[in-house]
Amino acid sequence: MACCHHYLPSEGREDAFTAQMPLVTFGRGVLAEVGDRAAARGFRRVALMTDATLAGLPPVAKVGDALARAGVDHTVYDETLVEPTGGSVQAAARFLAEGSFDAIVSVGGGSVIDTAKAASLHALHPADELAYVAAPAGGGGRPIEGPLHPHIACPTTSGTGSECTPLTVVEFDQIGTKVPLMSRHFMPVEAVVDPTCAYSLPRSVVAASAFDLLSHALEGFTARQHTRYPRPASGPQRLPIQGANPWSDLYCREALRLAGLYLERSLADAKDREARDNMAWAATLAGIGFGNTGTHAPHAMAYPVAALNRDFRVEGYPGKPMVPHGYGVIVNSPSVFRFTAQATPERHLEAADHLGAETRGATPADAGEVLAGRLIALMKAAGMPNGIGGIGYRAEDVSALAERVRFQRRALGNAPRDIDVDGEDMHRLYEGALAYW
Repeated sequence: MACCHHYLPSEGREDAFTAQMPLVTFGRGVLAEVGDRAAARGFRRVALMTDATLAGLPPVAKVGDALARAGVDHTVYDETLVEPTGGSVQAAARFLAEGSFDAIVSVGGGSVIDTAKAASLHALHPADELAYVAAPAGGGGRPIEGPLHPHIACPTTSGTGSECTPLTVVEFDQIGTKVPLMSRHFMPVEAVVDPTCAYSLPRSVVAASAFDLLSHALEGFTARQHTRYPRPASGPQRLPIQGANPWSDLYCREALRLAGLYLERSLADAKDREARDNMAWAATLAGIGFGNTGTHAPHAMAYPVAALNRDFRVEGYPGKPMVPHGYGVIVNSPSVFRFTAQATPERHLEAADHLGAETRGATPADAGEVLAGRLIALMKAAGMPNGIGGIGYRAEDVSALAERVRFQRRALGNAPRDIDVDGEDMHRLYEGALAYW
């Protein structure tokens, strides 16, 4: 039975969805609960994974103290990278394998949490860096085996939602781009979300996180419907990333609404605790949402934008040239949603309304411009680059970006409107993202 007209099933296509999320604890000060939570699960020897910067900051100290009070032995690993690579994952995997840990507690942003997931896989099921990456990028897509280490994820930024997803994203030097890996085994057993961790973040990091969560919610809400995918041979074969569905809609809608209310406030005043708390909650909601739907074109297009970056830097991030993920995603988004609105205009207008756009009197033909206009207004307010041109790309770079995005066929195929990956569509989408104002 279809849950609404948006999810009308057809012969041979899906008519069901599977919901998945970890146990979630949210609130100020809940990092102090991590030790008791680990002990209650029977963890005795824990790898406390973080990065070099966070290792000396209060969130890691609070979690370490909580584990010690609960009598849980732990060792800190602080060599994760801000953007994990195949090499950094293998190094973390060696640490896990040599330490004989029975569980992981990660404290950090998405890079730390993603490293913990991927390192657990390679520690318990060793393989070449690209073995689990599907063709054409990798080694044929070896099935991701389980179980992995039980994992309690404690995010310190308000954007990635990785604490609630069955995904990990790693950049592989051999192919020069990031690739998401997907498995239900990657889902943490618990997410402990303390919004106070984000209170002291630099504005640039808050902005990148905010647009990452907004993009997760928006792409999840507008993703290809699960009823457009083939029906699996059996329920257990249903992929964790299954397209938009009524379960994910609940979370994506609320995350969009909160972003519409609090994104600009969270950037305007670092002391606005209400705004920062609500953005942290929105990030978790968006993680639950897109963790069941997958993302689509804006995320797929962001990976080449990050990989081919020449010298773009953002204050508050490591000194080397890099495009923070939230930046890379949002600079493509207005171009994408102008294109995809044709497929599901009502969805695009509803999303624009949740984000605070004026939608009264708007027709389906207006959906793409209304949503793009609201995104552009938020980008301007946050000081985001003016499209990929603001990151340093020019018209002559479009072909190289379009060539590299072919590694992201799975995500591109999750867009609500078909995208000709090998034709002109990708060129037009990147051309449309060169500048917005």
